[in-house]
Amino acid sequence: MFDKVLVANRGEIAVRVMRACEDLGIDTVAVYSDPDRHGGHVRYADEAYNVGPARAADSYLDGEAVVDAARQAGADAIHPGYGFLAENADFARRVADTEGITWVGPDPGPMRTLGEKTKARSIMNEAGVPIVPGTTEPVTEAETVREFGEENGYPVAIKAEGGGGGRGMKVVRGPEEAAEELESAKREGEAYFSNDSVYLERYLETPRHIEVQIVADEHGNVRHLGERDCSLQRRHQKVIEEGPSPALSDELREQIGEAARDGVREAGYTNAGTVEFLVEEDPDREPGELLGPETDFYFLEVNTRIQVEHTVTEELTGIDIVEEQLKIAAGQEIAFTQDDVELEGHAVEYRINAENAADEFQPANEGSLDVYDPPGGIGVRVDDALRQGDDLVTDYDSMIAKLIVHGPDRETCLARSARALKEYDVEGVVTIVPFHRLMVTDDDAFVGGTHTTKYLDEHADRDAIAAAQEEYGTGDAPTADDDEETTEREFTVEVNGKRFEVNLEERGAPAIPTPDTGGGRDRPDVATDDDGDDDTVAVGDGETVAAEMQGTLLSVEVSEGDEVAPGDVVCVLEAMKMENDITADAGGTVTDVPVAEGDSVDMGDVLLVLE
Repeated sequence: MFDKVLVANRGEIAVRVMRACEDLGIDTVAVYSDPDRHGGHVRYADEAYNVGPARAADSYLDGEAVVDAARQAGADAIHPGYGFLAENADFARRVADTEGITWVGPDPGPMRTLGEKTKARSIMNEAGVPIVPGTTEPVTEAETVREFGEENGYPVAIKAEGGGGGRGMKVVRGPEEAAEELESAKREGEAYFSNDSVYLERYLETPRHIEVQIVADEHGNVRHLGERDCSLQRRHQKVIEEGPSPALSDELREQIGEAARDGVREAGYTNAGTVEFLVEEDPDREPGELLGPETDFYFLEVNTRIQVEHTVTEELTGIDIVEEQLKIAAGQEIAFTQDDVELEGHAVEYRINAENAADEFQPANEGSLDVYDPPGGIGVRVDDALRQGDDLVTDYDSMIAKLIVHGPDRETCLARSARALKEYDVEGVVTIVPFHRLMVTDDDAFVGGTHTTKYLDEHADRDAIAAAQEEYGTGDAPTADDDEETTEREFTVEVNGKRFEVNLEERGAPAIPTPDTGGGRDRPDVATDDDGDDDTVAVGDGETVAAEMQGTLLSVEVSEGDEVAPGDVVCVLEAMKMENDITADAGGTVTDVPVAEGDSVDMGDVLLVLE
C-alpha cells in the first residue's frame, strides 16, 4: 500500500479521499490555489502546496505543477478526485510515467478511448451494449447535422467528444438551427476539454438518467455495485441522485448492470468508473409502477473517475469506493464477488449548492458561512470541507457540501431527508436547501418517482420553488456590531511543505490595503492590463455592458465600431460549468472592448462600452 497520496483536487472530494487514506494509514498531501489557501482540504491534509492563482488553468489544471508538488512532498501516488484533471488522459500518462508515483485511476489507454465518445460508442456496440442512434465519426459540417435530422428525426443532440454533465452539448430542434448549434458545441468542447470534435445522437424526449457504478482490477475482475438514478437535473447538471432507481424492475436493473460490466470488460478498463445510460420513461407510468425488462435503454457515456454521487452506492453496499480505488491502484485484487454485492435499503444524495433556486439556480458571487450547522442522526451523512466562518470561494463550482440520507426504504428515506434538510442551518450564503425541502415533501413527480431529466427545466412549478425559497431561505446572520470595522491579518508560513497559520483580528482598525490579485476590476470605468500589473486603462464614456457573474469569456462577438441592437449577444461567458449569453440592454455603437476571449472577469466588470 502507498505511504503518501497527493490529492489533486479541492473541497469536499479532496477531504473525502483524504479520509479514506487516513483509514488505510496513508499520509496525505493537498494542493491549493491562492483563494483556497484556507480551504478545508488544506486544513485536513498533512502537508499542503500552492500550485498557482485562482484561474483553474493556472493551478488545479496545471499538471506539471501538481506533479512537481507530489515530487516535493515525496508522495508515491496521486488521486485526482473528480473534475479538474480526473479524466485527463494526458495527465494520467504524465503521472504513470513519473518514476515512483502511481496514478490512482484507470490505465491512460482505456481512459482515453472511453473518454472519446465516438470510440466509446463503438466499443459498447461491439460488446452488445445498446447505443442511441448516432454517428461514430466526428462531425464538422452543418449539412451532416441536417442530413442526420432528416433520417432520424429532430431534435438532434450535438455532443462534444470530451463532454459531460451537459457541457459541450447542444440540441438542434430544426434544420435552421444546425449551423449555430454546431459552432456553439465545438466552441464549448474546445473551451472545456481542448477538443472541438463533436458527434451526433438522436435526442430522447423523455429519458431517465441511470448510471451503474463499477470497479475493475488488473486481475480481470469486474464488479458492478448497482445503479443510481440521476434524473433530477437542471440544464443537464445533477441536483439529486438516489439508489436504487424508483422506476426500474429487478429484471431491467439486472440487464443494465450486466451491460455495464460487459462494456468495461471489452474496453480493458480498471479501477472505479461509472457507465451511464438513458432509459426510455413511459409517460403514462403511475407512481409505484415499474419499468419492465422490455424497456429500451441506451449507453450514454463512461465517466472514467469517481462520481460526485458515489456516496449513494457506498450507503447501499457498505463498500468504500475510494478505498477500493487505492487498493486496485496498489495492485490488489477485488476481495468480493458479484454475488456478494447487495443493495440494502434506499439512499439519496442532495447537492448543497450555493445557488438561488428561485432565480434559475443563479450561483452566489460571494458570502461567508456566518452560521454552518449540518444535520446529524441515524442514516445521515454530510460530506463537506467548509466550516463556520469560512468565506465562500466562487472561482470554481458552486457545491459546498453533499447531504446523503439512508433508510430501509424510499418512503422512510424521504421522511428522514425532510428532517435532515430542516436541521441544515446555513446563514450568510444562499443555498438550494429550500428547493430540496420542496422536492421531498411537496413535489408529486419527485416523490412519486416519475420525473425525467426534462422535468426540472420544463415542468417544475416555478412559483412553488420561489415560495420555498421565501419560506425556508436564509440570509446574512446578524453581527454583534455591524458598524464596527474589523481588520483581520492573516499570516501563513510554509516550511518543508508544512503549513503554519496565524490570524490576528483587530476591531475598530482601518482595513489593510492589499493588491487586487484576482484579476478583477473594482470600478466600472477601468480595466487591468492583460499582464496583470497595476496600470489601468480607461474604457471611455457611454453605456456599459457588464459581466453578470464571475467567469471566463468563451468568445467576444463584437468589435469597436460595430452596431448592436437591444438583445444582441455581445459575449459568451462560461460560469459554473454553463455557457451564458451576455446581451446588450440598449442599442448603439461599440466604442471600447476592454476584454478578450479567454479573459477571466468578475461580476460587474465592464465588457464593452456603447455610444
